[in-house]
Amino acid sequence: MDSLFITIEWNAPNNGARVNVQDELEMRYDRVTTGTFISRPNRFIAKVELDGRLETVHVKNTGRCREILQPGVTAILYDSDNPDRKTRYDLIAAYKGDMLINIDSQAPNKAFQEFIPVSGLFGDDPIIHPEYTHGDSRFDFYIEDGDRKIFVEVKGVTLEHDGICSFPDAPTERGVKHLRGLGKAVEEGYECYAAFVVQMKPMKYFTPNYETHEEFGKVLEEVHRAGVGILVYDCLVTPDSMTVDSPVPFRFR
Repeated sequence: MDSLFITIEWNAPNNGARVNVQDELEMRYDRVTTGTFISRPNRFIAKVELDGRLETVHVKNTGRCREILQPGVTAILYDSDNPDRKTRYDLIAAYKGDMLINIDSQAPNKAFQEFIPVSGLFGDDPIIHPEYTHGDSRFDFYIEDGDRKIFVEVKGVTLEHDGICSFPDAPTERGVKHLRGLGKAVEEGYECYAAFVVQMKPMKYFTPNYETHEEFGKVLEEVHRAGVGILVYDCLVTPDSMTVDSPVPFRFR
């Protein structure tokens, strides 16, 4: 069972379905509870104390999240209410100090899809095709508005230090491939963006995490010089929702 509930009108697909998203939609989890994070035995599961018992939960992010998932922090859990699942709960967010960070790796695409038609960035009535294959790349979104033909690749950002957010938190050859695909599409005449959805707020600025994956940062600089736009937005995060909110400045080193 998917933990994100959005009402979407699906029309006939053409290499990715056309989607009409209403302005009032909000990405929301319909059943959440809180617990205390204890440990993470592997990247797929965590141990959380819930109502006095130790519960094994699914972690909705295979990234490291080490700076967030510290023993004793308050964790937000989604209740799948599915008796057939091995783990009843998904760990979707946690507090880092007073800041709530959504770590659900599916949330950025869902939230950005809602953001597209109300952002003013992609025209008044954009046609949205999620998961669109072009050449040897599969981009998160292909958007059409009049003569504009746009590819967008979305990356969720959960890494933060002193108000500075960065991506990635682990080496990502797949991420580099996506960037190079955007660069190639720009050469073919498409409008292209790398969109970084920061799953928290507020932030001072965004920068690539050169220390963890220098190639990703260098390739992002390279394709940006070639014409790929960079969008960075923070999010309003509550225990049961995440909404794309305000632009965040970005800096290269």
